[in-house]
Amino acid sequence: MFSVNRLLLIASFLVLPASAQEPGDEQKLYQIAEAVSAKRIEQDIRKLVSFGTRHTLSETESETRGIGAARRWIKAEFERISAECGGCLEVYFQSGVIEGEKRIPEATEVVSVIAVQKGKTDPSRYVIMSGDIDSRVSDVMDAVSDSPGANDNASGVAGVLEAARVLSKHQFHGSVVYAALAGEEQGLFGGNIMAEQALKDDWRVKAVLNNDMIGNIGGINGVINNTTARLFSEGTRVVETSEEARKRRFTGGEVDSPSRNLARYIDRIADQYITNLDTMMVYRLDRFGRGGHHRPFNDAGYPAIRIMETNEHYHRQHQDLRTENGFEYGDTLDGVDFDYAAKLTALNAVSLASMAWAPSPPAKVEIRGAVEPSTTLSWAPASAAEQALVKGYKIYWRYTDQPQWQFSRFVGKVNTFTLENVVIDNYFFGVASVSQSGIESPVVFPGPAGAFGE
Repeated sequence: MFSVNRLLLIASFLVLPASAQEPGDEQKLYQIAEAVSAKRIEQDIRKLVSFGTRHTLSETESETRGIGAARRWIKAEFERISAECGGCLEVYFQSGVIEGEKRIPEATEVVSVIAVQKGKTDPSRYVIMSGDIDSRVSDVMDAVSDSPGANDNASGVAGVLEAARVLSKHQFHGSVVYAALAGEEQGLFGGNIMAEQALKDDWRVKAVLNNDMIGNIGGINGVINNTTARLFSEGTRVVETSEEARKRRFTGGEVDSPSRNLARYIDRIADQYITNLDTMMVYRLDRFGRGGHHRPFNDAGYPAIRIMETNEHYHRQHQDLRTENGFEYGDTLDGVDFDYAAKLTALNAVSLASMAWAPSPPAKVEIRGAVEPSTTLSWAPASAAEQALVKGYKIYWRYTDQPQWQFSRFVGKVNTFTLENVVIDNYFFGVASVSQSGIESPVVFPGPAGAFGE
């Protein structure tokens, strides 16, 4: 008779096939969250601060100071990351000449740095993480004074670089883009250039995660909190037509734009995969009366949100370096919590990986059930390239006054399903695609108000 110890010894010599040992996609998501390094993020932020100023109109020829040196270093980092993964990233400068603008009066080349990790199943489908290269002081036209921009927004760029390091070790079905965008403080020009090019190149952009200030935990309000983050998302899509608006008036969708459901998706990612992080979904395009680099993508019709710290400190934003009335002003390294920046970077990395491993969000989602006891949803079949990836679909619904999806049902690999005795008038509905390994896409609200594009 075998003893327990002898059985364990025998089991230790059994070697499973490599495919059986490979962790599932869900387990990989936990590993991705754990792989993000606060130390590497700190090193990147310190390097970006060392360029003195990264103002859009600053020095471009120096190797040690100004926006030119900063963008060349970022490109070199992406290229180094790509070399480590066997050339898995396509790295390039993306630029446009801007002139005649209030904050860029003379012709200036605005240069962003882009790295693209192509998907193996559906490479024309993209999810994007972005951060802003440039920095500024009190005078938005001051391109000479020291402007460290440690939190705003070296933290966001460092997060993008670290996400590329972690995710480049994996292969995904969809493509992942890492973008260090320029010209934000002068008028969101880098984002405008990238969004316009994405439209020209027929990129099917399903998500843009703009990271603008992800390192500060101490607010001007006296609150110190390293366990929350904000997700800003627009409601009604800005590209909505008058006919689509008329339809939305009768069917709903004001709080179910693709950007809003992207925020819900990331809120759930935080709950499941990121330790000690709760996200606050803010139902607004951006902070009150202010803007960020996700907006140009919204303007182009793409789902895009802003991810950032919860408690801002305005003495550390857009300020000359000085001490005044006992207060220290300026965006310096001592205002950045590197562990917190790593936590928000992990949120981005897991969200990107989850969406890139999942099938594309369902297209052409429709709903019917007026004056009926039940609700029927339908959607287009997956593309030929994704047929093998799709296990099926999951229908979600919630009460109309609830912020997050409450109820769900996996319905298999079908393209229409009726929820018996679930009355259409009492809920909002949506559909998500589910991969063979159980990874889901964002939920799509029926009709043009919620469409993620084809």
